[in-house]
Amino acid sequence: MANEAIVTTRAPGAVGPYSQGVKSGNFIFLSGQIGLDPATSKLVDGGVEAQTKQIFKNIKAVLNEAGAGLPNIVKVTVFLKDMDDFKKVNEIYARHFEKPYPARSAVAVKELPLSVDIEIEVIASL
Repeated sequence: MANEAIVTTRAPGAVGPYSQGVKSGNFIFLSGQIGLDPATSKLVDGGVEAQTKQIFKNIKAVLNEAGAGLPNIVKVTVFLKDMDDFKKVNEIYARHFEKPYPARSAVAVKELPLSVDIEIEVIASL
């Protein structure tokens, strides 16, 4: 079974030796998404809330390119620069999922690429 790179211009492009996502069998693995606007390649203004909203737009775009959507997500990992932002992020997060909710981990990290406040990666199943 060959892995297939997922590439779309509706989400920020990879800036290194990685793919936006990879389809392997019935699974889709997305690289971590940050709050970059794909039209400008710049971080959206508005702090962690705006970044989280943009991240979900980016996740949807990559999943759609692979023939999937948010209901296909089985695992989410949230990386936060400040765990005090968890409640704000969780409120936005909750608007994007219905039961059965995907499994999730949320961790605080010292630093994220481009000094963003949040990064989210997902695994989906077809």
